[in-house]
Amino acid sequence: MGLKNKLSLENKKNFNICVIGAGHVGLVVSAGLAKLGHRVVCVDNNRKKIALLKRLSLIFFEPGLESLVREGVKRGRLYFSYNLAEAIKNSEVIFIAVGTPPKEDGSVDLTSIENVCRVIAQNLNSYKVIIEKSTVPVHTGEKVKETISRYKKKNVTFDVVSNPEFLREGKAVYDFFNPSRIVLGVESQRAEKILRAIYKSLKTTILVSDINTAELIKHACNSFLATKLSFINAISRICDLAGADVERVAEGMGLDPRIGRDFLRAGVGFGGFCLPKDIDAFIHISKKLGYDFSLLKEVKKINQEQKSYFVEKIKEYLWVLKDKRIAVFGLSFKPGTDDMRFSPSIDIIESLVKEKALLFLYDPQAIGEAKKVFSGLATKKIKFFKEPYSAVKECDCLCILTEWEEFSRLNFKKIKFLMRYPLIADGRNFLDKEKLERLGFKYIGIGR
Repeated sequence: MGLKNKLSLENKKNFNICVIGAGHVGLVVSAGLAKLGHRVVCVDNNRKKIALLKRLSLIFFEPGLESLVREGVKRGRLYFSYNLAEAIKNSEVIFIAVGTPPKEDGSVDLTSIENVCRVIAQNLNSYKVIIEKSTVPVHTGEKVKETISRYKKKNVTFDVVSNPEFLREGKAVYDFFNPSRIVLGVESQRAEKILRAIYKSLKTTILVSDINTAELIKHACNSFLATKLSFINAISRICDLAGADVERVAEGMGLDPRIGRDFLRAGVGFGGFCLPKDIDAFIHISKKLGYDFSLLKEVKKINQEQKSYFVEKIKEYLWVLKDKRIAVFGLSFKPGTDDMRFSPSIDIIESLVKEKALLFLYDPQAIGEAKKVFSGLATKKIKFFKEPYSAVKECDCLCILTEWEEFSRLNFKKIKFLMRYPLIADGRNFLDKEKLERLGFKYIGIGR
């Protein structure tokens, strides 16, 4: 019977899958796997979140995700539950996609991972593949295996797999179905065959390694991307001093196939939940292993300095910022999302408030999040707007902090008429500098 079950599971085309965690990663993975034909139950201990999802109401913005969730539910392939024990028992494959928030020392809080592993162990009733989808430090797979083995009640086997996600917020649905690669950190051929079967319809390179290597790949990738961003931001400072154009420098660098153009756009720095958290985590991991990753420390320092540098450039034009009216367009850390975690806009706005400037904020998606983030600041200094033109009225400066495509289509003649002083501080080098200067704007860029 055991051999028969083993063979049938390995040769299946569609699986009963449990995804633990209904956040950005977990929900995209759940809906994506359902689209691939699997039966998926997405579980979260937040009952309010599950209640909303059962009503097909998403609590965050991600292009294309709502329609994908609706399709999965309509086809009877996607379900939502807060009953983790039942979901584990009824599943053959379990994806762990819970939060791994950063601690003050840069390490990662793995409490949720451990708690989930204990529940899995207590409800392990047959062979299952247990997959790390959350971004975790190297050796976490060993701890997952050790914890489940310690607390499991029945003498059943299981496999642990590291399958890091490479989903970009704002393009996560596209990335799920068009992955640049799939990384599988496995211990057995059986687990590898099952994961290959799950992803069979996705045509891409599948890289198979041991679990430790797969865990390191994710941190290495994000840290390298952050390094490219901080490098071009350092170059932008040199360009400002030399009177050069960082956009042309980046173009010249990007034409070299050994370098490439991606992540060579200078600006106010990177944000989001992944890059800052993963840099801190990799620095901490390296220190724990006995290596001082000083390069990444400098990457982090440059990224932080870029925000204060931007504020200083505004001060050079406006001199005293007290009671100056400053409009800020773009609050999310990148376009295509309402996520403001570690967004550069937060530090920049807080710095401007400390200078006693008056802030007028607009974002196509993130106003709701911004009201939560800035609830502790002096509310009389900040106002939120549902459309851009009201926000710039009588302002001394317009700051662009997120490169939403909508901003490139604004009527800048109208904006110039509405503003008290026609100064644009483009923190993403996103707008057409020459066109704005022809219209009579003073333009502040980063390294141009």
